[in-house]
Amino acid sequence: MPTGDLVHRVRVPDAPPDGALVLFHGRGADEHDLWPLLELLDPDRRLLGLTPRGPLSLPPGGAHWYVVRRVGFPDPDTFGPSFERAAAWLDDVASEHGVPLERMVLGGFSQGAVMSYALALGAGRPRPAGLVALSGFVRQVPGFDVDLGARAGFPVAIAHGVYDDVISVEFARAARALLEGAGADVVYRESPLPHAVDPAFVRTLTPWLARVVVAAAAR
Repeated sequence: MPTGDLVHRVRVPDAPPDGALVLFHGRGADEHDLWPLLELLDPDRRLLGLTPRGPLSLPPGGAHWYVVRRVGFPDPDTFGPSFERAAAWLDDVASEHGVPLERMVLGGFSQGAVMSYALALGAGRPRPAGLVALSGFVRQVPGFDVDLGARAGFPVAIAHGVYDDVISVEFARAARALLEGAGADVVYRESPLPHAVDPAFVRTLTPWLARVVVAAAAR
């Protein structure tokens, strides 16, 4: 694709888009993994949909956003460059498709949720329309700062499996506390699942997403 330097898929809306939905995959997956969620979240095809591929190829296979040495603490030598590439790619998407970041909802699963948190909250980045974090955490990386200013009313949807043995549900609880403390409007769900996406929660996000996009367009 011509946009930026991240391989990605594009789901074209049926009319000029009301906004965009960008979904970042988890560790060892690729741009096809979360593609079906675009249809579930935006069945009327009112949004530009994009699913990028992580820039790293690492064992045991698939694409990755950063090296995992300790859960909750992404390797800074790989996280930093991936963040910069993803941020530049989002800027290119905004320019090429005429949808500013302020009208984009960023989301992801696992590593993709970590990247979504970073891209939505990173210091110096524009505030997107909303954030969807599935089974992830707000990263702790030396040299990377989160900016929680001007987050009053910021729409965030967080979901996590209670029995997640890859990324503990405690990370989701900490993210909820952090964002609610900053004034964000957080929708939160814990499900009796392992490290997985809860289809029932995804279905509840369809009207939530529509409201978020409408509110962003009105600002």
